Amino acid sequence: MTGLAAAGAVVEGYASLFGRVDMGRDRVAPGAFRRSLARRGVGGVKLLWQHDPGRPIGRWTEISEDGVGLKVRGRLLPEVAQGREALALIRAGALDGLSIGFRTVRARREPATGVRELVEIDLWEISLVTFPQMPGARLALAGSQMPAARCAAGAAGRTGRLSLSTT
Repeated sequence: MTGLAAAGAVVEGYASLFGRVDMGRDRVAPGAFRRSLARRGVGGVKLLWQHDPGRPIGRWTEISEDGVGLKVRGRLLPEVAQGREALALIRAGALDGLSIGFRTVRARREPATGVRELVEIDLWEISLVTFPQMPGARLALAGSQMPAARCAAGAAGRTGRLSLSTT
């Protein structure tokens, strides 16, 4: 195992962005995750590969809401083959997405647009994915612009990015 793989990789970024409509016509409201995170805690939200419950690849160490969205930090496990493969794909630029797995607790639909606003969400897992439902939930390698700075750059530039470090 290389030093990088042996040490594991810390990932961080935004798994969901508030106020943005995703490809399924959902928009997450600020505060939607609050009750779920209080009830489950960070350990109750799994870090999966492509939403597959049989393929955990690490663990989240921090999950919180801020003014941008759902901010996450976690560690890929080098002891898991898929964790090592995910790290290689991230480093190569072939894997660049995050996606949330959840149950809708409370939502309202806007009749004029058909957009569903998710007011309360029961968050089960956050996955590294190839094609995220929220196009802005993307990956970036450590050393590039930090996720919060990129998201705060303006409404047109609001993207969720995941950065990678080897601590």
